[in-house]
Amino acid sequence: MFNKALITIGDKEFLSLYGICIAIGVLCCVLVLFKFAKGRIKESFIDFLFYNGIAAIAIGFFAATLFQSFYNYLDNPEAGWQWGGMTFIGGLIGGVVSFLAGYFIFRPKLQGRLIDIVTLIPCCILIAHAFGRIGCLFAGCCHGAQMDGFPGIWMDPDGEPAGYYFPTQLVEALFLFAMFGVCLWLYLKKNFKHNLSLYLLSYGVFRFFIEFARADDRGSFVAGMSPSQFWAIVMVLASVAVYFFSEYVYKLRVKELAVAVGNVKTDGEKEVVENDEPVQENVQSELSPSENNGEEKNEEV
Repeated sequence: MFNKALITIGDKEFLSLYGICIAIGVLCCVLVLFKFAKGRIKESFIDFLFYNGIAAIAIGFFAATLFQSFYNYLDNPEAGWQWGGMTFIGGLIGGVVSFLAGYFIFRPKLQGRLIDIVTLIPCCILIAHAFGRIGCLFAGCCHGAQMDGFPGIWMDPDGEPAGYYFPTQLVEALFLFAMFGVCLWLYLKKNFKHNLSLYLLSYGVFRFFIEFARADDRGSFVAGMSPSQFWAIVMVLASVAVYFFSEYVYKLRVKELAVAVGNVKTDGEKEVVENDEPVQENVQSELSPSENNGEEKNEEV
């Protein structure tokens, strides 16, 4: 669509709309984290999430290229290993693994737990990914089948003839923006704990079916499926495991916070509640200060 560099100096090209969209997506990801995590967890933990997130994003870009290069090699081994292209799911896997590695390495020193913020993380991923797909639209990659006209959009893909192509990038971007709105609303208004499972399930299902409309060759991984369809099925299965694991971890975190705020003392295998105060409600107020009509907490956990 607009895949040419905006600035050209000699034979060097600088600044593309694709790069600008990626930068906007990363910026929005960071802004969402700082805006909606503030007041819910300690600022020192938010700072850690920021720096660990930046490192994860960088590693994620590398993983996205690594995965696609691997698929390209499997598709045509005679051409040898060649670096090129990116796949989002590969980047997601690499970014998540590196983020979790950083978290568990520094966890003993942190004043916070990942479970306190995990339901916001999908919102950060969704907004960044949505702008990234707009960038793909400008670049002409990740497109659908070639068409004679509307609803196709004019694109000039690398290695393919210019023409009208079905805008799978735009369809996916609209889905991602919609999911971002839903997940953020659930996080802010409903104190929903399972946005991560919802994200894995919804995006996995969407990505599996949108792949049928994709027409750019990205190699093969499992017979009868594109690489992204395979990983989409993995995401759907993972959403179930993440749901039950999160439920278990939330229960542990509730007890940990209850002890931390002095509402519960453990005596052997029994729990003693002081001042006849409901433990769950006190812990909930610690986890969800936004429900206290915007009032500041005296103590953050």
